[in-house]
Amino acid sequence: MDAASILARYDAEVRADPPASTGVERTWVDGVLRTTGANNFITWWDFAEAAAPAIVAREATYFRGLGGEVEWKVYAHDGPAGLETLLADAGFLPDEAETFLALDLESARIDADPPPGIEIRRVQDAAGRADNVAVAAQVFDKAWPLDEIEARLADPNVAFYVAYADGEAVGSARLEAPPGRAFAGLWGGGVAPDYRGRGIYRAMVAARALEAARRGYRFLTVDALETSRPILERLGFEALTTIRGWVLKSGPP
Repeated sequence: MDAASILARYDAEVRADPPASTGVERTWVDGVLRTTGANNFITWWDFAEAAAPAIVAREATYFRGLGGEVEWKVYAHDGPAGLETLLADAGFLPDEAETFLALDLESARIDADPPPGIEIRRVQDAAGRADNVAVAAQVFDKAWPLDEIEARLADPNVAFYVAYADGEAVGSARLEAPPGRAFAGLWGGGVAPDYRGRGIYRAMVAARALEAARRGYRFLTVDALETSRPILERLGFEALTTIRGWVLKSGPP
C-alpha cells in the first residue's frame, strides 16, 4: 500500500472536503476549516508557518468563547512546522496518540463469521438504539444521545451496529460512508470489559467492512488506539501514519 498517495487522496476527499453530517456546520475562516455544533473540531487547515501563531491564538480564543471543547486533530504528515508546540502554548492538551490505518477492500479477505453465541446486528429500531447507547456509555463513559442516534438513523451514509452475546448487548460500533469518496470509516467500536478477548471486536469490524465493500468503497479507515491496532493489523489493515488530538476546553486559559 502506497501510504503517501493514499494519505494525499484521503486529505483531499475527506479532510479538506468533509461530507455533510447531522448536527454540525463547516465554516472556512482564514485558513482553518471549523466544524461546530454537536461536536467541535478542526481537522483541516491551510496557512503558512509565519501565520501560525496568530491563527492558533485566534482559534483558541474563538472556541473558548463558544463553550464546550474543541479537538484539533494533527496527523504526522501535517504542517506547518511547530504547530503542536503552538497548540500546547495556547492551552490545548494532547490526547493519547492513535494510528491511522487503512484496509484495501479490493484485495481484503473478510471473515464474516462471528464467534459462537455472538450476533452482530445493524440498528434498525428503538430497541437497537437503546442498546447502542447503553453499551457505548459503558465502554466509553459517554455515548451519542438517543435523539442524535435517531436523527442519524435517517442518514443513509451512517450505520450503527450492536454486538449481542447470547442475546445481551455487549458491543457497539458505527460505519460512516460518505458519498462520492473512496473512503468509508470505522468509528466508535468498543466491547464491554467482561466480553473482551472473544473475537467480538473483530466481528464488528468484519460486519462493517462487508457493508463498505457492498457499497463500493475502495478503502476502510480507522483511527486506532494501541488496544485495537494489533487486531486490525491481523485483519489486513496497514498503518499509514500517526495522529494526535489536541483538546481545548472552554473557559479562561
